[in-house]
Order: sequence, then C-alpha cells, then structure tokens
Amino acid sequence: QVQLVESGGGLVQAGGSLRLSCAASGRTFSTDAMGWFRQAPGKEREFVATIDRSGTNTYYADSVKGRFTISRDNAKNTLYLQMNRLKPEDTAVYYCAGRLGGRPTSATSMYDYWGQGTQVTVSS
Repeated sequence: QVQLVESGGGLVQAGGSLRLSCAASGRTFSTDAMGWFRQAPGKEREFVATIDRSGTNTYYADSVKGRFTISRDNAKNTLYLQMNRLKPEDTAVYYCAGRLGGRPTSATSMYDYWGQGTQVTVSS
C-alpha cells in the first residue's frame, strides 16, 4: 500500500518562503507522475503543480507560476514544493498525490493516492 507523508507546512509572513516535502513509501516512486494540490476553507481542492516521472517536465497553475517550484528526488522517494513570495491567498492545506504510471495532469480525479495534507498559513 502506498503512503505519502507531507511535511514542512507552517505559519509564514507574506513575502516569505516555505519548502514542502512529501515522502513516499510502499511503491516504486519513480514510475508515477506526482502533483501538489491545495484546499482552502470553503473551497474545492485545486491544482498547484505537477511533475513527470523523471522530473524533466513540470506544469503549474497560473496563480503560482514563477513563485513555486516542484521537484523530486527519486532516489529518496521524495517530492518537494518550494514556495517563494508567499501571499495570504496561498493559505490552504497542501496535499501531494501520485498517479500510477501516468503522465502529469492537473485533474484531481486522475490521481490514485494522496497524502494527509500539511497546513500552510500566510499572514498579511
């Protein structure tokens, strides 16, 4: 059974940075596309970023493009999200997710396994 565990969330002032990590176990991580999503209170879960199996190709939501960077270390079975120039509207629970043997996609429904989430709060 695949398990994803996110870490690195917290409280930060606007303009600050955070780095989220997502550790995978129970599966060969390198065969799957991975993604980051977020959900703010009262809103639906939304796409943030996705990365292909090798880490060569990355895609971002317009709202985070140029500020966030997704990356992966397949040797460590770990996915990352570097978040810079954070804004109050980035406040949400952030989730990592994996797509079994698939290509990167922004569609939430196409991901097969999910982490439990980590809270990011950006104060103004």
